[in-house]
Amino acid sequence: MLALALIGGGARALSGFPALATVLIPPGLFAAEASDDPQASNVSLRVAASVPQSSFAPEVLEPVQQHGFPDWLVRRDESKEVEARLTPPAIVPHHPPEIAIVIDDLGADVAGTRRAIALPPEVSLSFLPYPDATPEFARAAVRAGHQILVHVPMEPDGADNPGPNALMTGLGTNEIVRRLDWALSRVPGYSGINNHMGSRFTADRGALVPVVETLADKHVFFLDSRTTTSTAVVPLARAFGVASAGRDVFLDDEQVVGAVDQQIAALEARAREQGVAIGIGHPHAVTMSALEAWTKHAAARGFVLISVSTAIRLKTERDNF
Repeated sequence: MLALALIGGGARALSGFPALATVLIPPGLFAAEASDDPQASNVSLRVAASVPQSSFAPEVLEPVQQHGFPDWLVRRDESKEVEARLTPPAIVPHHPPEIAIVIDDLGADVAGTRRAIALPPEVSLSFLPYPDATPEFARAAVRAGHQILVHVPMEPDGADNPGPNALMTGLGTNEIVRRLDWALSRVPGYSGINNHMGSRFTADRGALVPVVETLADKHVFFLDSRTTTSTAVVPLARAFGVASAGRDVFLDDEQVVGAVDQQIAALEARAREQGVAIGIGHPHAVTMSALEAWTKHAAARGFVLISVSTAIRLKTERDNF
């Protein structure tokens, strides 16, 4: 129809094309395409309301039914909860307080020395170097399992005599070393030393240096008897790599039964407070009787009896913590 109109009518037919379009195209179609109303061009599509379940569903505006974890993982978590309920809480190990006891001045008092050797082997024994009986007693103490110290005489404050070959502040380095070597040679099986008297000598750092140097070379420890508050033994010895610590309690400054028992109680209290404590006693009859009784019941009272070298190590670890 359009072709015939163009052949017959020419340009006039073209001018009538809009009228023809109104006949052939349904009314409203072009109007809809040109409309400014956006709602006229919206297309609605039906979306399924049900969303497949997902183990890892994301959060969306509409709630989605989902599983938090796969079933096998949920079951494993539940089994852990049951195991946790059935497992008792971990028990923190409790270390009972530890006590080291050293008996000084051995070798001269024959009866007292024999009683000291008869004490439990955990009690450490310190022998004076100059008594004639010292070497044989020291050997007997080693055979009995005791740790052995040399009770080295050192210069005190005042006029008390510390004994032959004592270490004195006025001596030269070579003489101090010679006297120390002599003392060590008199006590077979020694593991360390402690000072006999020595309130003046142990406060003199210059006099102590050759002592701790010699001990470092021999790999032995230095128990400070702490006969003065001005002692320099422990920091100086440790600076030279010598294991060292100080005693906590003298057991028998008063040689009376009640007084010794009180000092043992003070040693127990110090051990409870610090975890470890060192007590020094002497071979007096009252001291030996008190320790013979106490060592039998120390474990029942909650204490562990240890060697003095072990106590020095524990004290050093505590100080360095």
